[in-house]
Amino acid sequence: MSGSLDTRTLVLTALAVAVAAAFGLAVPDTFLTLGNLQSMLLQASVIGILALAVAMSLMSGGIDLSINAVANLAAIVAALVMATLTPALGPLPAILAGLAAGLATGLACGALNGALIAFLGCPPILATLGTMMVFAGLGTVVTRGETFAGQPGWAAFGRLTVAGIPIAALIFVGLAVLLAGFVQRTVTGRRLVMVGANVKAARFSGVPVRSVLVRTYATSGTLASIAGLVSLSIANSVNVDFGSSYLLLAVLIAVLAGVSPEGGRGNILGVIAAVLLLQLLSTGLNMTYQSGSSNFLKEFAWGLALLTVLAVSRFDTAGWLKAKRSEEGGQ
Repeated sequence: MSGSLDTRTLVLTALAVAVAAAFGLAVPDTFLTLGNLQSMLLQASVIGILALAVAMSLMSGGIDLSINAVANLAAIVAALVMATLTPALGPLPAILAGLAAGLATGLACGALNGALIAFLGCPPILATLGTMMVFAGLGTVVTRGETFAGQPGWAAFGRLTVAGIPIAALIFVGLAVLLAGFVQRTVTGRRLVMVGANVKAARFSGVPVRSVLVRTYATSGTLASIAGLVSLSIANSVNVDFGSSYLLLAVLIAVLAGVSPEGGRGNILGVIAAVLLLQLLSTGLNMTYQSGSSNFLKEFAWGLALLTVLAVSRFDTAGWLKAKRSEEGGQ
C-alpha cells in the first residue's frame, strides 16, 4: 500500500503509546497492570477481527453491515453443536464439530451477501442490512432470546496465553498478517482492489467481478464467524444481542486504519494499531471517569475520530489521485 498509509499506521501507533502513557500516569495503580492489559487485548481481539471483516468489504467498494449478526449466529450454532454432541462424542470431537459448524455458518452467510450483491445487483448497504436482520432473527428463534452457555473446554482455550499474551490476540494479529499478504501478493487480492477502485474498468480488464465479490463477502462472513467463536471462548456464553455496538467500532477502526470507504485502497496492518488505540482510549476513560459519563465521552471521541478521519481521507484521496494522474501524464 501507499507510503501515506504506512505513515498513518506509524502515527496511530505513536498515538496509542501516548494514550497508554497518559492513562498510565492518570490511573497508575490499575491501567498498566498485567491483568488489565490482558483484558484489553481480549476485548480488542474480537473487535479487531470484526474490523478485518469490514475492511475486506470496504476495499471492494461496498460494506458489510451484517458482521455482528453473523458472528453471533455462528457462535450460537457452534455452542448448540458443542452442547448436543459432547455427551455422545466427548469434549474434543464436539468442540471441533462446533467450530466447523460455526465457520460454515459464517461462510454461508457471507456467500449469501456476496450473491445478493453480485448476481442480483443489490446495493451492499441494503443487502447486508436486510441479511443482518435475517441472521439476527434466526439467532433469536434458535435461542428464544436466551443466553447459551459455551463448552468448558472451549472456554479454557480462550484463557490460554503465550508469554502473557492472550491466544485471542495472537489469532487476531495472525489473521491481519495473512490478510495483508493476501491483498498485496495474490491475484484475487489485487483483483479485489481493482474492483473497489473502479468496477467498470475491472470488468473491461477481464476481472471476474461477480466471483471476486462473492469471495470477498464470503471471506468477510468467515472472519465474522471467527470473531464470534473467539468471543464464545472468552465469555463462555453467547446471545443474539452480544456486541451490539461493535459494528460502529469495526467500521471506525477500519477507516481509521486507512481503508478507504470509497473502495480500492486499504491498509490491513493498520487495523492492529487502530484497534489498540481505541481500546486504550475506551478503557482509560472508563477508569478515569467512574460515572456513566465515560460512555458519552467514548461515543463522542469515537464519532469525532470517524468524522475527522473521513474528512482527512477526502483530501488524502484527492492528493493520491492527483499524484497518480501526474505520474501517468509523465509516462
